[in-house]
Amino acid sequence: MTFILTNDDGIDAPGIQALLQAVSQFGANPIIVAPQAPHSGCGHQVTTTKPIQVQPLSPVEYAIGGTPADCVRIALNHLAPETRWVLSGINAGGNLGSDVYISGTVAAVREAAFYRIPGVALSQYRQGGRAIDWSIATQLTTHVLQTLFERTWEPGTFWNVNLPHLVANAPLPDIVFCSPCTQPLPGNYRVDGEAFYYTGEYAKRQRDANSDVDVCFSGRVAVTCIRL
Repeated sequence: MTFILTNDDGIDAPGIQALLQAVSQFGANPIIVAPQAPHSGCGHQVTTTKPIQVQPLSPVEYAIGGTPADCVRIALNHLAPETRWVLSGINAGGNLGSDVYISGTVAAVREAAFYRIPGVALSQYRQGGRAIDWSIATQLTTHVLQTLFERTWEPGTFWNVNLPHLVANAPLPDIVFCSPCTQPLPGNYRVDGEAFYYTGEYAKRQRDANSDVDVCFSGRVAVTCIRL
């Protein structure tokens, strides 16, 4: 099977290499089609009024001068129309609840769903100032993908996965299928004259009980099925 791997952190981000390692366990044919530069928080933005530069780095790796949604459009229409799955990530930071409307990581697999292609967005929640251990993220991703590949995919949907921030040698956490949180992100600002500076703390966001935010923050893998 041909898998398209993309992200919103840019083609040089460590997360996409961790995703590539995870996918290699399944004997798939992965092709990286990812933005040349970071596009974190770009949502489902697409480029239609200027050229998009496509730079082949190898026969299976393309750097795209556009957004994550652009990457998927170009991949499915031109570079790899035989694609069977689109995988996006592993994002450096959570994409929980209302984040799915902001995230370029999630937008990539939403775009795939419009093409009736199954997709999984994968994000690594960062707790406090601790660095991400990408080897742990790879292990968790392999574990989660194995579970999702065995499930029946429903057209018009995609998976959004958030990995908890584990410490070294921690046991594999439970995978919990849950609903996305419907609470808003923190709306805290510091006001200086006419300027507003955002001061919201992600870890202090409100959470619905048993939602993806609640599950991930409590140390488990949160998996939500999002419908178009």
